[in-house]
Amino acid sequence: MKVVLTAILFLVLQGCASHNLTVYEQLGGRSKVTEIVDNFITQIEYDEVMFAYFEDSNITRFKEKMVEHICVITGGGCTYSGDSMERVHTGMNIPERDFNHAVDLLIAAMNDAQVPHRLQNKVLATMAPSRSEIIYR
Repeated sequence: MKVVLTAILFLVLQGCASHNLTVYEQLGGRSKVTEIVDNFITQIEYDEVMFAYFEDSNITRFKEKMVEHICVITGGGCTYSGDSMERVHTGMNIPERDFNHAVDLLIAAMNDAQVPHRLQNKVLATMAPSRSEIIYR
């Protein structure tokens, strides 16, 4: 009985501890964010719609800045050294359907990185506020 109570207490405390972790920490830090971004770039590479937005881009810089951006917005304590989302996307005139398609590719990238769906939702929630800085600019 004592062992069962100890196990239950351990699981409860472990659950409480995970609630104190940032989304970045829950993801697994920089290595998992980098994996997600690498997967996202691969998704873009094989997608005609999205590739058109990136074909003249410096992919190395894009990767670096996207990793920084995700780190910052998920609470990783990083510093973002890129331009604002609004500045980056101004002139691209991205329609909502293409924005939503990019989100689908990001979800696929997180699936490929074996990020649990609950955690994917947390990541997407941190990104949602930038939507208005990206579409129709």
